[in-house]
Amino acid sequence: MLAQSGLSELAGGCGQVSILADSDNRSPDNNAKDAVAVALRYEATRDPAPKVVAGGRGRIAEQILEIAFAHGVKVREDGDLAQLLSSIDLESEIPIDAFAAVAEILTYVYRANGTLGANTANDPRLEAK
Repeated sequence: MLAQSGLSELAGGCGQVSILADSDNRSPDNNAKDAVAVALRYEATRDPAPKVVAGGRGRIAEQILEIAFAHGVKVREDGDLAQLLSSIDLESEIPIDAFAAVAEILTYVYRANGTLGANTANDPRLEAK
């Protein structure tokens, strides 16, 4: 499921990228074969909803996490949501039933990066009426 475009976005491409991981889903011998990682991108001025830009299981999940850590991308452990979003096609918007959970995670990421509000300041869809 990992795409080259997703890798470039993780490595400093456009938009806000965040990672959901389920590294607790490892086998008893701490093998990464069952680990899951999903990268989400959301740019308020471009995307109507967050999109899955990379994802994978096992070694691919480990690669996503390595790239994220190397580039300072925030990683959030949420096994249930990572499992749900890992089944979504790349460049697809997240399903409506995941909006609340993803919004909470993006808020966490924006706060951790000190960018809460910066990504929505110039969004014409959010102007007061």
